[in-house]
Amino acid sequence: MPRPSPLVIGHRGAPGYRPEHSRSSYALAFEMGVDAVEPDVVVSADGVLVVRHENEISGTTDVADRPEFADRRTTKTVDGVELSGWFTEDFTWEELATLRCRERIPKLRPSSATFDDEQPVMRLAELLGQVRAASLEHGREIGVVLEIKHATYFASLGWDVAALVAAELRAAGWAAGELPLTIESFESTVIFALQERGIRAAYVYLLEASGRPFDLFTAQGEQALTYAQTATPAGLDGLAGRVDGISIDKRMILAPDRLGRPSGRSRVVADAHERGLRVFTWTCRPENRFLIGQFRGRGGPAAFGDWEAEWGVIRDADVDGVFVDHPDLGVAFFRP
Repeated sequence: MPRPSPLVIGHRGAPGYRPEHSRSSYALAFEMGVDAVEPDVVVSADGVLVVRHENEISGTTDVADRPEFADRRTTKTVDGVELSGWFTEDFTWEELATLRCRERIPKLRPSSATFDDEQPVMRLAELLGQVRAASLEHGREIGVVLEIKHATYFASLGWDVAALVAAELRAAGWAAGELPLTIESFESTVIFALQERGIRAAYVYLLEASGRPFDLFTAQGEQALTYAQTATPAGLDGLAGRVDGISIDKRMILAPDRLGRPSGRSRVVADAHERGLRVFTWTCRPENRFLIGQFRGRGGPAAFGDWEAEWGVIRDADVDGVFVDHPDLGVAFFRP
């Protein structure tokens, strides 16, 4: 029996057309028919959950052009990576709310960059309200796939991210299972902490194609399971019954066969399904820069390559959900 068509999830809204995580990015995703949208959350200096892909915000806001914040520029190590810039945890929410969203990759998406500096940074509570209102406006239930970023790092600063998320979801009426909510993270500890706090949601463990989760590496060092080990049958056995699914880098699906062709027959999807786990994948994008080599075409990094062929491999792998930057293309392609 064929599996139903995968959920089409607006990755940070519709960032192929508008600056990511802006209100208009989400509004456009709703109009284009997504099943759900995916906000990332980080933490402000006063414990507000801010909708940003990373806590370093120089590339996605106008903070670098704000002279009043020039002295906030600093260098930090986040999840083992040294970064220089401006960080949400060094600003109160009142300050962050004065910043404006910008296109993260303007050379690749210049049309989106024309909307720079028009809209303020959002907090999670505002986004949840926008999704609820959009569900009523468009006459269909729209879900939220909430990604929690850098929970272990924020814990080192004194923040219990699970507590912050639980409180925000309860206050917004999203904690009782009445609205379609999925919670995901690259760190399993924050997922389990939210389960223990009674937040009713589907829980999805994010897996990179390489490396180790920072929470487990912090606790166990080199003994911590790698993401690749977690994607094996034995690793998936350890997740079955603890989470509802996994979300994997698309490269884990586009693994080449013995002739070097992307086959879509990576065992991880089938192995996960055999254990009752759903499988999402990220991120379906049409630009040459983001396609694997075989599907890139002429015209440079910003031109669209043979994205239909790459997405076809992903569709044929029978995944349960796809993250897309261009929701109109995703809805048209992945729905029969």
